Formats: sequence, C-alpha cells, structure tokens
Amino acid sequence: MLRCYVFAVVAGLATLTSLNARAADPLPTVTYKLLPAALSLEAAQAALAACKAQGYNVTVSVVDRLGLSQILIVGDGASPTGRTLAPRKAYTSAVRRITTGELNQRVSVPGAFNPLQFDAQLTIERGGVPINADKETVGAIAVSGAPGGDKDEACAQAGIAKISDRLK
Repeated sequence: MLRCYVFAVVAGLATLTSLNARAADPLPTVTYKLLPAALSLEAAQAALAACKAQGYNVTVSVVDRLGLSQILIVGDGASPTGRTLAPRKAYTSAVRRITTGELNQRVSVPGAFNPLQFDAQLTIERGGVPINADKETVGAIAVSGAPGGDKDEACAQAGIAKISDRLK
C-alpha cells in the first residue's frame, strides 16, 4: 500500500515538473508580413492609370494575404460587373497564391483538382495577381474590365511594379 502512495507522489511530482517546464516555454507564434494600406492604394492607382492610358475603363481590387478587401477603385465608366469580379480575382490570387490565369490552366487539365467546387468566391477569370514580399504572399491585386484577361493582368502587374521596390 505504501508503494502505491510513493508511486502516486512520484508520478504527481513528475507531472508538475513537466507542466512547469512547459509553462516556461514561450508560446508558439507565427510572424508574417502585411501589405500596408498606403502601398495597396498606390498599386491600385498605378494599375488603374496603366489601363486608363490604354483606353480601358476598369475596376481594381487589392486584398490582404487572407483575401480580405483593402481597396476597391471603380474607374470612370467601368463596367458594373467589375465591382464583383475584381474582388473575386484578387481573393483567388491571394488565397491560392498564384495568378488566376495559372489557376485556370491547372483546373483545365482533365481530372485535376478543382477548388472552385468548394469555394464560391474563387474564379478562373484572368486578371488576378498575388503580391509577394520576398517569397511570402502579402496580398493580391486584380483588374477587371479591359477587353481580355491578359490586358487585365498586365495592368495588375503594372500596379505591382509601381511598389515592387518596397516589397521587402
């Protein structure tokens, strides 16, 4: 009987010791980069200007790394559909961490996994581009309204190019 008590005391002390050791360990944390609102606005304005210079009236959306809206600029004379499509393009690029054109290519392969079946906000319309700082996606920019997704994407790339020197 005494052995049972001794065993229980030793087991209890061992447990307390391990709990104290765990309490001394720092909590696990995650560090990530954020896309500042000022850079988001600057990129959006540059994308809008790039399309306007070519005669395209577009809508530009910038989202954070989680796909949450930061900026939505509807250019003068832009199509009403851009108000919903540009944010979806940006969301897609942010959460998938690839361009919407790349996603289009991936899902067009027979038998390929198609995430669009599971997330109604995703789209494969070209024009969404992730914004990366080093190799980490910090957000995405998308353009909608130019005559073709390739032109939308080129304007989005122009927006990223405007801020690329500050994406470190």
